[in-house]
Amino acid sequence: MKNLILMKPAEKYLNKQPAQTAGRILWAIYKLPKGDVVALQNRDGVFRLKVGDVRVIFEMDGNQFTICDIDNRGDVYK
Repeated sequence: MKNLILMKPAEKYLNKQPAQTAGRILWAIYKLPKGDVVALQNRDGVFRLKVGDVRVIFEMDGNQFTICDIDNRGDVYK
């Protein structure tokens, strides 16, 4: 069983989105580690998940996924 932890910036982004968009993002997070997942360069243990134009930045430690940030593709890496 996997354990999902949603950090404050990710939760704040999801609360601002329409229900359909938030649902699509949450469904992609639920299916982790499947999906378009790539390890970020120069950041050990940090990955990104693409969901359309949205990027989900997360850390993975065994069956625990910590969702650090969610934002549009141009803003999430800043």
